Amino acid sequence: MPDLQPYESVPARTVLGFGLHHVQLALPAGGEEECREFYVGVLGMTEVQKPPALAARGGLWVRADNLEIHLGVEEDFRPQKKAHPGILVADIDALAQRVQEHGLDVEWDDNFPGMRRFYLQDNNGNRLEFLSPQRAG
Repeated sequence: MPDLQPYESVPARTVLGFGLHHVQLALPAGGEEECREFYVGVLGMTEVQKPPALAARGGLWVRADNLEIHLGVEEDFRPQKKAHPGILVADIDALAQRVQEHGLDVEWDDNFPGMRRFYLQDNNGNRLEFLSPQRAG
């Protein structure tokens, strides 16, 4: 059995300098406008122009703050019900309120010590997790 580090420990540093550039999620063919309504309209992200060679494949790229999501067309699309990105957000209550004002339901979950979080399905049924560290006190 490997020597496991406590979750609260400082992240391991390597000479490789790992980081996350973007998360790729799938959408069905022709679903770009509905994704645009969700990711730009509901979540408030900004659409960015895809490089021409990649734009020909369809899809949608969005970003906000330190997050970038690429939504790519998948011919045999099936929503991801379990796999999901864990998205940090500074004001989770404001995001939950914004989402609910658009008529969507959030699923709060308090099973992650030290974090407030909820789950939300995007317009295609892909699972998204939003987290914010709990404030001490």
